[in-house]
Amino acid sequence: MDASNELGNFLRARRSELTPAMVGMPVTDSVRRVPGLRREEVAKLAAISTDYYARLEQGRLPASGNVLAALSQALRLDEDQHAYMHGLAGRPATRSKRQDFQRVRPSMQRLIDEFTESPVLLLGRYLDVLAWNSQASAVFADFSTIPRSQRNYVRLAFLDPEVRGLFADWKATARLCVSFLRMDAGKNPNDPRLAEIVGELSVHDPDFRRWWASHDVVRQTCGIKVLNHPVAGELTLEWETLGCVSDPDQELIVLTGVKGTRTHAALKMLAARSEDRTNEPMKGKGGARANDAAAVF
Repeated sequence: MDASNELGNFLRARRSELTPAMVGMPVTDSVRRVPGLRREEVAKLAAISTDYYARLEQGRLPASGNVLAALSQALRLDEDQHAYMHGLAGRPATRSKRQDFQRVRPSMQRLIDEFTESPVLLLGRYLDVLAWNSQASAVFADFSTIPRSQRNYVRLAFLDPEVRGLFADWKATARLCVSFLRMDAGKNPNDPRLAEIVGELSVHDPDFRRWWASHDVVRQTCGIKVLNHPVAGELTLEWETLGCVSDPDQELIVLTGVKGTRTHAALKMLAARSEDRTNEPMKGKGGARANDAAAVF
């Protein structure tokens, strides 16, 4: 195996797993020297010349996006293999399948709920709020009362008066949100969910329109956020971003207050208030509490 030609190694491995019958080609009685499809058979399936495919497998030619797509179909690659092949070729693949709403694994929700004093948010594509703990609801908003299609951090920062009023420096926060959104847009510029968010914000907020048009991009993974909370007063929160290996489009945002500070004490107070509400008898039909985040997943 030639370590300098991983793409060629990958293509040879994948064609060795297939037979003519598996890809709908005629089966002949001729003896094959090696298992799997021949180069000329893969080339025929991908509608490229045998010489071109041979050079590609030998690492003597770069592969275009169209050729990679054709080879992915010819070799019956699954989505992970498709993405891996594009990565080897230096051409990151766009997702072939998209979901309107990303799903949250139950184990992730349990992990989020384990944070009893720190606000925690699970953000998805375009900063959609996918999951949260009770402390995040106490600090930011009762996300369970917000329709899922509107549960987006950028949207809330611009269009929800109560959330907008939380930020001590709203302009800096809002511009950072737009830069995050613009960064995500580069991955899938034609995503309907992106068009929905950008369209609504462009119609309702001139600042968003101006900042979106500036094409500023950033990928910040930590920082300090100052909030003016209506109950707890001023909160100086340090935030960190934790990646999700099982879904790279999901990120866990954990906000903390430095121990011994007023913010740390305020978070403990909010946690105690949230715990008191949790222990109250359930009210309403079916006994559901408005601040029960897990109920919406």
